[in-house]
Amino acid sequence: MRSMSHARYLIVGVALFLLGFSLAVFAAPISIVDDRGIAVVFEKPPQRIVSLLPSLTESVCALGKCGALVGIDRFSNWPKSIQGLPKLGGMGDVNIERIVQLKPDVVLLERASPVIARLHSLGIKTFALDIKSMGDEERALKKLDAVLGTTESGRVWNQIKIEIMRANKLLPSRGENIRVYFEVNPAPYAAGRTSFIGEILSQLSLTNIIPESLGPFPKINPEFVVQAKPDVILLTESNASDIQGRPGWSAIPAVSKNRICVFTADQNDVLVRPGPRMGEAALIISQCIQEKLSSSR
Repeated sequence: MRSMSHARYLIVGVALFLLGFSLAVFAAPISIVDDRGIAVVFEKPPQRIVSLLPSLTESVCALGKCGALVGIDRFSNWPKSIQGLPKLGGMGDVNIERIVQLKPDVVLLERASPVIARLHSLGIKTFALDIKSMGDEERALKKLDAVLGTTESGRVWNQIKIEIMRANKLLPSRGENIRVYFEVNPAPYAAGRTSFIGEILSQLSLTNIIPESLGPFPKINPEFVVQAKPDVILLTESNASDIQGRPGWSAIPAVSKNRICVFTADQNDVLVRPGPRMGEAALIISQCIQEKLSSSR
């Protein structure tokens, strides 16, 4: 009996030791390098987060941590559950005083944000991520996983890839030989091949008429579009009103055959944000192109 009792005490002791060790490991500070190349140390996963970029807000929520957000930039509007949070301004007019009042454990922002130095001077931790491509989003999700103490980045990224595969299957011959023009705004600025929008078009095997040499979002001469003769034009409602009246555009196949995809404001938010909804963006694009091609045959 004495030996059995001793064995029980030994087992309990070992179990307590292992529990204490695991808790100590879990509680150990972690250091994560952000996109400034700065190692940011977290004693524990942040419980109060301010996000100053829609793509970061959406990424936090996609990882299941919407509930940790206490403030957002004025453009963050998805998911609906965040719309009641304090709006803290945009790139050039961030409300520093309000951020201080919110007492965040960390502020998520882009590397070029002008408020980083000011926040640091007030003792507020920042973590910078620049998401400009699909690869950037995959990397950002992994880093946010580490910061937030979550393990969801693989699931979120796989969902993006699955949705892009679904989008690809909607297009005839998987989009080959379909020449597209994506207008970001009526200046006109276009989505080039090296932009994240261009990457999505490439993933769908669509041919972007904007050459890689012009960069991610070039301002172009409208005559260039006339000469390029796109089969489909993609733009927002606010850009669509003057398409028919642009000099020479009535001869463009996309215009003459009414193959113009006009996206709502909500759809445009999905399309122009390089975040976890990029798979949804691919589906929006492919569904519209499929409908336009089918109706104009």
